Amino acid sequence: MARVLKIGTRSSPLAMVQATYARDLLIQAGLEATILPLTTSGDTLVDKCLKDLGGKALFTKELECALLEERIDLAVHSLKDVEHTRPEGLAIACVPERADPRDAFIGNTSFERLPHGAVLGTSSPRRAAQALLMRPDLTIVPFRGNVGTRLTKLENGVASGTFLAAAGLKRLGMTLPKMQILNPRTMVPAAGQGALAFECRADDAALIQALEAHEDPLSRACVEMERSFLRILGGDCHTPVGVLVASHEDAWESFVFVNAPDPKRHHITGTRASVEDALMRLAQETHQCLASS
Repeated sequence: MARVLKIGTRSSPLAMVQATYARDLLIQAGLEATILPLTTSGDTLVDKCLKDLGGKALFTKELECALLEERIDLAVHSLKDVEHTRPEGLAIACVPERADPRDAFIGNTSFERLPHGAVLGTSSPRRAAQALLMRPDLTIVPFRGNVGTRLTKLENGVASGTFLAAAGLKRLGMTLPKMQILNPRTMVPAAGQGALAFECRADDAALIQALEAHEDPLSRACVEMERSFLRILGGDCHTPVGVLVASHEDAWESFVFVNAPDPKRHHITGTRASVEDALMRLAQETHQCLASS
């Protein structure tokens, strides 16, 4: 009897779309697969602050436990939610081609035209710090939940605007009339934003081999640099830091935002090797600065 691969995912609409994409890739490879939605702590504790509950691991730990207990065979994550330290016995087997890594601003007007003192909804320290750097007059309020929940909060007047990942909106097929895609020079995305991670048991050779055809080496190289930056920096989801690495043929560049301890933006360009070297040195310098502050 043919093996039917069980794909574990969060039960949110976006997570289900991402899992369906993974299932279709496996079917194209001649494999049978089914989707098993799981509810994570991050989905149920929407009224609590992530920082107080353990961070973005709340979105992944239940899926990883299910992998280790062999209740599922593959977990599909938004890579920005995956911590850079992986549990023993698990591996990110595939990073498919990355979607748009940028942030989008959603509101009744553009971010720049928000009224003085407007309320901005976000629970991301990274987004909040960069927003206040550009508009120190704004008031920040917590804003958690899936895409639909956040849009409902906007409609109900909880805030005048919020930020969402452009990739998530595109995967959901949503083109909002007042959506403003933000320049990464001024709103640097989270490490890994826009990319997916297909995680499985490290000893599942057959599944890893089946996923090899869908690996995008360039996307993997960019997100690994970003995740290495976070690891050296010692940053996590509580740290107001953004990092994006991009490649255009032989030209590489990186955008970085850190509070160390003062808000600073960096734009690094050059060859792959020179950008990676400069990025790692910046991470080490920032780590030392944070440690001494």
